Amino acid sequence: MPCPPRNVFGNPRNYGKSLISLKEIMNRNSIPRVLSTFLEYRVKSLLIGGQACILYGAAEFSRDIDFAVMVSSENLKNLTQALEKLNAESFFFPDISEDVLLKGHACHFRCRREDVKGLRVDIISIMRGVAPFNELWERRDEIHISGVGKIPVIGLSDLVKAKKTQRDKDWPMIRRLIESDIFNASNKPSREKICFWLAECRTPELLISLAAGHPDLASNMLQDRPLLRYAIDANSEEIQRLLKDEEYKERDMDRQYWQPLKAELEAWRHKARREQRNR
Repeated sequence: MPCPPRNVFGNPRNYGKSLISLKEIMNRNSIPRVLSTFLEYRVKSLLIGGQACILYGAAEFSRDIDFAVMVSSENLKNLTQALEKLNAESFFFPDISEDVLLKGHACHFRCRREDVKGLRVDIISIMRGVAPFNELWERRDEIHISGVGKIPVIGLSDLVKAKKTQRDKDWPMIRRLIESDIFNASNKPSREKICFWLAECRTPELLISLAAGHPDLASNMLQDRPLLRYAIDANSEEIQRLLKDEEYKERDMDRQYWQPLKAELEAWRHKARREQRNR
């Protein structure tokens, strides 16, 4: 089954950036030192967020590095040692613990060690709409970075799900991740890969091309993604409208997901302030 013609991208230089050049860019900053430290202390974690996007060919330049971690007493001990090695200090509520991570909160650190100074490290374990860590770990990719080694990275399909948030910057990133994956694919992608593109692609021209090349697969997926009807009909205007609807729905679900977590954070902050006043 051939992949869509590459000329649907217009100028290919705008899509599917080479992983090698992006890795080289990553190697010029302090990110590899953090990755090496996590490997050294055997922290069971997956690289997620913007740095994972870089390794998948959809560049997102950031001074942050995000990890999903397995929650266990041993792994959190290893994580604590790695953070201490980086001289990383918690700078935002709450403090890290098994309970906090299992509730879905993120914990934030700022590195103070000179060679990584200022780098922010965010730790989370549970993400909305994404499988539990153990499943993510089974589906992980391992990407080799020169001078560091094999880095466990969240799988592309799971990264796309994790990016479906209320933040404006995440939606163009999803689009670029899929475009890059299509552009860099072999000439004979698997059925599973094509189904992934049909389910997640956010570029009308590419969806139309995919549906034209794989009409049976597109028809079989109509129940899960109705806008594929308009990809089959080559109606880019209606596809664009329905893509907006998909995005608004996901943004709203993300807001609803974080609402009780934000309320819990506020309650913890108020409690901490009262305890400080009463000392």
